[in-house]
Amino acid sequence: MYKILFLLFAFSLVFIGCKKKGCKDPNAINFDPKAKLTDGSCEFLNVGDSYQGGIIFYLDGNGGGLIAAPTDQSSGAEWGCPYVEIAGADGVAVGTGNQNTIDIEAGCPSAVTAAGICADLTLGGYSDWFLPSVDELQLMFYYLHQQLDGEFTDTFYLSSTESDSFYAKGVSFNWGVQGSFAKSALAYVRAVRAF
Repeated sequence: MYKILFLLFAFSLVFIGCKKKGCKDPNAINFDPKAKLTDGSCEFLNVGDSYQGGIIFYLDGNGGGLIAAPTDQSSGAEWGCPYVEIAGADGVAVGTGNQNTIDIEAGCPSAVTAAGICADLTLGGYSDWFLPSVDELQLMFYYLHQQLDGEFTDTFYLSSTESDSFYAKGVSFNWGVQGSFAKSALAYVRAVRAF
């Protein structure tokens, strides 16, 4: 009887010892779906962290978010294609900047645009940069410029959100307010990417 109990105890120790340890939290950047036991190694991202080629300014709560390039891509770019309304480039909300950029590139192919500067960017080993929507740009202002005193100029930054055939939207990094401006006006550009 003692031999059987001893063998069961020894087997359970071996079985428990074989369970893979790691981070079991799916919100952690080092989440291991094969881990059976938590080992306390979970690492989490925060707004302001340097990550994947830039600086995190938005976290979506599901392990993803948005990253701003660490420096401006231009101090004098045009939104482009004045007098032409670009189909689909009117997304305002967080998560619409990439599609706006794709639509601008498709509808305004011959011009050098702020969207094109971002779409053609390769930085930190990543080439999926885009011009942020106006709400994404607003978050960048609030979390990176206001809260963390990021490397921004107190001036007007372009967004990928079109107002109409004559105007596009942007954010003043002096006051944090959204506004419309002529598509041919020159302004600053800061690329973003999603992760």
